[in-house]
Amino acid sequence: MNAAEATALRSDHIPVLLNEVSKALAPKKGGRYVDGTFGAGGYTIALLEAAECMVWAIDRDPATLAKGEVIAKLFPERLHLVKGRFGDMVKLLSEQGVMSVDGIALDLGISSMQIEDRSRGFSFLRDGPLDMRMERSGRSAADVVNTMSEKDLANIILTYGEERHARRVARAIVGARQERPFSRTLRLADVIRAEVRRSHDGIDPATRTFQALRILVNDELGELERGLQNAEHLLSPGGVLAVVSFHSLEDRIVKKFIKTRSGMASKPSRHAPASVTPNQDIATFSALSRRPITPRDKEKAKNPRARSARLRIAERTSAPSLITLGGGLA
Repeated sequence: MNAAEATALRSDHIPVLLNEVSKALAPKKGGRYVDGTFGAGGYTIALLEAAECMVWAIDRDPATLAKGEVIAKLFPERLHLVKGRFGDMVKLLSEQGVMSVDGIALDLGISSMQIEDRSRGFSFLRDGPLDMRMERSGRSAADVVNTMSEKDLANIILTYGEERHARRVARAIVGARQERPFSRTLRLADVIRAEVRRSHDGIDPATRTFQALRILVNDELGELERGLQNAEHLLSPGGVLAVVSFHSLEDRIVKKFIKTRSGMASKPSRHAPASVTPNQDIATFSALSRRPITPRDKEKAKNPRARSARLRIAERTSAPSLITLGGGLA
């Protein structure tokens, strides 16, 4: 097999904003890059085809990495598959002797392959076990909806799903589980749909609650914050961070991080108490665009998932990282 065959492997799962991410990272011969969310390998393949570089592809889903072995054989000694979370990328790469890289790509959220696999329980359109665990370990979505209090459940659905009918949905879930515990995705979706009307934009009423459960089960927002901090450690001066997000919760975290690390955050009043964050004026990144890059109409027409995508790009400066590996300020 050759590299052209790798392109065929990704044909059914072309990642959102592929050309824009590849252009931002601008792979170079001998360069080292991280695809922190390997998925179907779309970004990885694009980087490896663009230049004689090396890519460390990280994914927390063992099933995804197993499929990636086919791609790895097409790029011997250039593609390194790494099991784990991108929030631990510094540790994961240091174990392989890599202390710095030239670019990092993060495609947040869930992959289309995971959604389409009904056995994973991510989809409210296909019946399957109510699971949603990317690593197939730990607390499942069924555990959450069957044991969490109504108040806590409402808070999770409101905070992570931005569902304005969160209290009503939580009440309905608690009532339904008293009849019998939840174990399947469609039953949960039907309970939600009975409480929430379909919006004018056609979004399924179950969308926001399923998003909230998935984010909670996989600690996606915490993972994102750790990943951004790890990227600051790992990128060489001039290295580029490219992050594609799909909902406002993710995008706000990325936007705030880049804005703060680029020295563009609002300064506190000179009359405020002296509790200013140390080194707040040191810019560890330079924002390469003030507004997020969004997909073209043609891409959105071909891929509905692209409609909400936002790409933010920043370049690492030569300033030392402001975050220690323990999570505190340097």
